[in-house]
Amino acid sequence: MAVGGGIGGGTILLILAIAFLTGENPLRLLDAVGGGPSVSVDDRVDPAGGQPGPAGAPSDQLGQFASSVLGSTEDIWEQQFARARANYQPPVMVLFSGAVESACGYNSAAVGPFYCPLDNKLYLDLSFFDELERRFGAPGDFAQAYVIAHEVGHHVQNQLGIAGKVQEARRGAGSEEEANALSVRMELQADCLAGVWAHHSKLLESGDVEEGLRAASAIGDDRIQRRSQGYTVPESWTHGSSEQRVRWLRQGLESGDINSCDVFAARDL
Repeated sequence: MAVGGGIGGGTILLILAIAFLTGENPLRLLDAVGGGPSVSVDDRVDPAGGQPGPAGAPSDQLGQFASSVLGSTEDIWEQQFARARANYQPPVMVLFSGAVESACGYNSAAVGPFYCPLDNKLYLDLSFFDELERRFGAPGDFAQAYVIAHEVGHHVQNQLGIAGKVQEARRGAGSEEEANALSVRMELQADCLAGVWAHHSKLLESGDVEEGLRAASAIGDDRIQRRSQGYTVPESWTHGSSEQRVRWLRQGLESGDINSCDVFAARDL
């Protein structure tokens, strides 16, 4: 998978060439021309009492990769919103380790990547990528990019007002099962939106689609429950089954159309 930043492709190639010749961090050069996505680093090594590290662009390879994917999502969603004559306000990505505090509360890395609609930020512990490969058997650049694009999908839902409506509906749900069903649809739509991004990004290489679909399948509620407890409880699902997650990611990948992601109108998930 080839990933570019948030500005024109020719400019990116020039910046990368300068960075290669000078040894300069390419993200700093991107920031200098206004093309770098919004990324901060909040390094909390000790979940019990660690203090935030310095904010700024990530300097490690995996952090730079995550930043590049975020920049690509900015390009695509700005284009998609512009077609609807709307303005897309990109999220900020916060890279952390151990634990992090957001407007949605204090979370450890155990919760995995998450998006907080209260501060319009997505939070990513890069060690999750190792877990994705080691525990879930879903390696590869596109599998990692899918995880980021899924969380950006939640930001898109927030921008479109979908997140607020679903949250209100969950509060008024008559049972936990009904509330969970709404969460499943919310997550499946984020999968579909990740697919829409991938369709338009033109970054897919041979094998990338399979990587993404394998990742979606690996983190389905049914597979996680079967692995952890030996059986599944569909009423408790909050993200959808492996089959459902693959189906909706593929829907976005093949259609490239945000309108095809209306999971709330679908009778069969």
